[in-house]
Amino acid sequence: MTDIKKDVVIIFSASTGGGHNLAAQSLKQGFDERGQYDVRIIDAFAANVPVLNRFLTHGYKQMVEKTPKLYHRFYYQMDKMNRYQQNIFKTVSRIMNPEIVPMILEEEPVLLVSTHPFVTNILGLLKERGAFDIPVLSFVTDFKIHGAYIHPMIDAYIVGSQYTKDDMIKRGIPADIIYPFGIPVREAFTRKNPDNVPEVTDETIRGTILMMAGSMGSSQMEKAFAAVMKAEQKIRIIVVCGHNDALVHDLNFLARVYQDPSKVVEVHGFMDNIPELMDESDVIISKPGGLTTSEAMMKGIPMLIPYYYPGQEEENVDYLVEGGMGIKIDKIKDLTSMVDFLVENKYIIQEMSKNMSEESKRHSLDATLDVCEDLIQRYKTTQKDESES
Repeated sequence: MTDIKKDVVIIFSASTGGGHNLAAQSLKQGFDERGQYDVRIIDAFAANVPVLNRFLTHGYKQMVEKTPKLYHRFYYQMDKMNRYQQNIFKTVSRIMNPEIVPMILEEEPVLLVSTHPFVTNILGLLKERGAFDIPVLSFVTDFKIHGAYIHPMIDAYIVGSQYTKDDMIKRGIPADIIYPFGIPVREAFTRKNPDNVPEVTDETIRGTILMMAGSMGSSQMEKAFAAVMKAEQKIRIIVVCGHNDALVHDLNFLARVYQDPSKVVEVHGFMDNIPELMDESDVIISKPGGLTTSEAMMKGIPMLIPYYYPGQEEENVDYLVEGGMGIKIDKIKDLTSMVDFLVENKYIIQEMSKNMSEESKRHSLDATLDVCEDLIQRYKTTQKDESES
């Protein structure tokens, strides 16, 4: 008995931060659970445009950290999508055409998905030129639209919130192709587990702060950690440094320097139980990347934001503050008084958590997959009608 060939879905991602790839992986997992599709994730630039890939993966981080004002200007210039910016995408699409288009035609996918704005625009340009007629769905992985996402040949957009959808409608994108079903996150973030309680049994501990390093520079994290250590309240501090071993060492050293008996400190490297740590915590101190923001929202854990990259993360801060889900900290040293204030006034944390839970009610990977399947069915129906005519 021969296996029935499954319809192919191609998800194009790019390695500029973990968010785009993790969104792609979460979507693939959802498709795999439905069992009807052969889903492939492809890094759109790694093999096809190595120079651009190096800029996106390494140059981007270097620019936002070392020359943030230059990146800020670059980000908003690209957002305007004038003739010069459009020519950049046209040039890149011509470079990618000989590699990507034959692969697409050979695999015969029924849906193309993009989790990166540059890929979205390039797929739109290729489709506009008649390279293929396959439906293209784009994930907007931040909370305000950027001009690079916008192309008239995109069939549907999945966005993180109604806030995002309203912004897109103002920029001329038809409302009926925008679905505020949320940036895909791992299933573990979609449910709150009441059984996850702090390991610390000291009843005098008044709150738990989760600090996430992400891709932020060590110096910023050290300043933030020092500020939290200076809080007067007796608190538990959980720090996750990822793969930054040097930061783990430096923060452990700082904890020993302070030797504060009113602080229960845990400094970790890479951890794969972030959902559980969020369940145990009252607030999270983190950089507001699109995926981290979505994960926190699904868990209902308010965000304190003492640092962020210019451009898209700056806009994510605006979204969180306007929605009463996060607090922007203008100076890292002000974390000290803010932590004390929030621990003393837990009702504020509760209100912010409630706002996040309300905002996340529309988020649904199942609804997103339904949109994908609707696009697939319409495409297959059109293909069948054309073959019979």
